[in-house]
Amino acid sequence: MSLTVKTEQRDDVVVVSVAGELDMATAPQLQDQITDLLEKGRTRLVFDLAEVSFCDSTGLSVFVRAKNSTDDSGGLVRLAAPQRGVLRILEVSGLVEVLQTYPTVDEAVDGAPASA
Repeated sequence: MSLTVKTEQRDDVVVVSVAGELDMATAPQLQDQITDLLEKGRTRLVFDLAEVSFCDSTGLSVFVRAKNSTDDSGGLVRLAAPQRGVLRILEVSGLVEVLQTYPTVDEAVDGAPASA
C-alpha cells in the first residue's frame, strides 16, 4: 500500500494530512516531508490521521522524532482524528500520553485541551 502526504498552511500551523498505511516501507516518505518542513522553519505541526488505516512502530517513531525536533525549537506536534485502530496503538504504546491527540483537525489546530 502507498502513502499520501499533503500539507496545508493554517496560520502558523502546518497541517500534514497522511493517508494510507504508515509502516516500515512508507515511514521514510513521511519522515522526508517532516525534515523538509523543519528545515524551512515550520515547527508547529498537526498530523491529520483520519485516512491512516494502519500504523506500526516505525510510523510511531516518526511522530516521536518530529516531537523531539519541534520541542528543541519551541514548536509542537499534535495528532488529529486517528482511526480507532491507530488510536489503540497510541494508547497501548503509551504515546497518547506523550503526543497530544485530538478528535478533529480543527481542535488540534486551535489547541483546545487534548483528549484521546
